[in-house]
Amino acid sequence: MNEARITQLKAFLKTEPEDPFIIYALATEYAGSEPQKAWEYYQHLLEKHPAYIATYYHAAALQADLGDRNLADKLYQKGIALCQEQQELKTLR
Repeated sequence: MNEARITQLKAFLKTEPEDPFIIYALATEYAGSEPQKAWEYYQHLLEKHPAYIATYYHAAALQADLGDRNLADKLYQKGIALCQEQQELKTLR
């Protein structure tokens, strides 16, 4: 986790509180060291920005690491379906 990057991302989030990329970047920063905090950001994205495809793979991987393989599978499946719907073949791979 890079504290300077997190500080900068939080500053960006204050000016653009619903920018999905900033929220995603924060989740990614926290994923390795504070998985519960990362999950909070991923949950926000899943609820408020369900079309933000990048969320699904990383949120699913986090849940698999945390031991919830059932939720991980659901997230992977939802992400696959969205990629197919949006014809995001590169992301699907």
